[in-house]
Amino acid sequence: MELLIIIIFVVGYFAIALEHPIKINKTASALLTAVICWTIFTVSGSPETLLTSERYLHFIHELGDKAATLSAGELHLEYVGEQLGHHLNEIAQILFFLMGAMTIVELVDAHQGFKFITDRIKTKNPIALLWVVCIVAFFLSSVLDNLTTTIVMVSLVRKLIPDKEMRLFFAGMIVIAANAGGAWSPIGDVTTTMLWIGGQISAAAIMKSLFIPSIVCALVPLIFLTFTMKGTLGEFKDSSEASASSIKSGNLMLILGLGALISVPIFKTVTHLPPYMGMLLGLGILWVISELINPDLDEAERKNYTASHALAKIDMPSVLFFLGILLAVGALQSMGTLANFAGYLNTTFGDNRIIITLIGLLSAIVDNVPLVAASMGMYSLEAYPMDDFIWIYLAYCAGTGGSILIIGSAAGVAAMGMEKIEFGWYLKRISLLAALGYFAGAGVYLLMAQL
Repeated sequence: MELLIIIIFVVGYFAIALEHPIKINKTASALLTAVICWTIFTVSGSPETLLTSERYLHFIHELGDKAATLSAGELHLEYVGEQLGHHLNEIAQILFFLMGAMTIVELVDAHQGFKFITDRIKTKNPIALLWVVCIVAFFLSSVLDNLTTTIVMVSLVRKLIPDKEMRLFFAGMIVIAANAGGAWSPIGDVTTTMLWIGGQISAAAIMKSLFIPSIVCALVPLIFLTFTMKGTLGEFKDSSEASASSIKSGNLMLILGLGALISVPIFKTVTHLPPYMGMLLGLGILWVISELINPDLDEAERKNYTASHALAKIDMPSVLFFLGILLAVGALQSMGTLANFAGYLNTTFGDNRIIITLIGLLSAIVDNVPLVAASMGMYSLEAYPMDDFIWIYLAYCAGTGGSILIIGSAAGVAAMGMEKIEFGWYLKRISLLAALGYFAGAGVYLLMAQL
C-alpha cells in the first residue's frame, strides 16, 4: 500500500512537471494526486511501518482508553480522519495567508499604488534592475517572509518589465533571493520559524550564522546572470496620465498595504495568533478604506477599486494547486514515509552534514515543512542543544534548497501561479543557478563552522 501511494505521488509529480506536453493543468494533477493518495491510505488499512511510527503512537496515547475499545480498522479510520484534519488546518492557514497577501497586492495595484515606486526606477539596463530587485527581495523577505515578498516583488516587476521572457528570469531570481533572505531570519521562512518556536535555534544565532551563507546563496546565481543574461526589458506602451486623486489614493493604499504586510510578524509576536490572522486584519482594514475613498466616483467605476474586485482577480487555480500538493505530501507524512526516509538517511550516511544537505535537496521535491518536522523528531534537543550546528545548517538547507525546483517552496508556487511559469522552463533556466547558490552557501557555512 505504501509503495502504491509513493508511485501515485511520483506519477502525479511528473504530471505536474509535464503540464504542457500532456495538456493537463497542474492544479488538476495536484488535486487528483492528493485525493487518490489519501483514498488509498484510508481503504487499504495501516501499513506495518506506521504501527511503530512516533506520530501514530502519539495518536494512540491521545485516544487513551478509547483505543482499547476500537478494532484495528476503526483505529486506522480514526487516525486518518485526525491526520487529514490536522493537515487541512495547517494548509488552510497558509492558503488564507496567501489569499490575503494576494488580495492586498491586487488592491494596491488597482489604485496604481506601485506607480510611486516604478516612476522612480529609471534604469533600462536589465542587469542593473536585476540587482536592485534581488537585493530588495533578499532583505524584504527577512522582515516579511519569502512568500509575501515574492508576491509583492513579482507584482512590481510586472510594472517594470513588459517582455515576458525577461520577466520570467526576474521571477525565478526573486524566488531564489526571497528564499535566501528568509533563511537567515527567524520570521523569514516557515521552517526557520518552526525551529525558532521549537527551541532549536535562537534569533541572534541564526542571524549571525546564516547571514553570510544566505548572501552567497543569492549572489552566486546573480553574478552568473550578470555575465550571461541577454535581452532587453521591452518597450512600455504609452499610458494616460493618472489624475491627482488617483495618485493620492494610490500613495495611501501603497503605504497602508506595505504597513499591513510588515505588521504581520509584529502582530504574531504581540498576540501569539497565527500569521494569517494578522494578514486578514490588514486586509480588513484596507477593505474598509477602499470602500470609503474616491467618494465622487459613480458606483460602477468605484467597484474597480474595491477589495471585492481585487479578490476576483487573484489566481485561485494556484491556491488550489498549493492545496493539492501539500495534501499529497501530507499523506506521505502521515504514513510515516518521510520520517522513515529520514531514519534511512541517518543509518546509511551517518554524517550529519551529508544528511542535512540531502534533506535540503529533497525539499525541492517535497515540501520542506514535513521534512523539517521529521528532522526535529529524529534529532533530540538533549543530544543536540539549542543553536547546535545541525539546527542552524538545517534552517539554511531547508530554506534555500526549495529554490532548485519551482514547486519546492511556497515562494516558487506563488511565482509559478502569478507568471504562469512552466515547470520545465524553470528546470532548464533557473534550477542550475539555484543549485549553484545552494551549494556555494552551504560550503561557506560548513567552512565557517569548521573555523
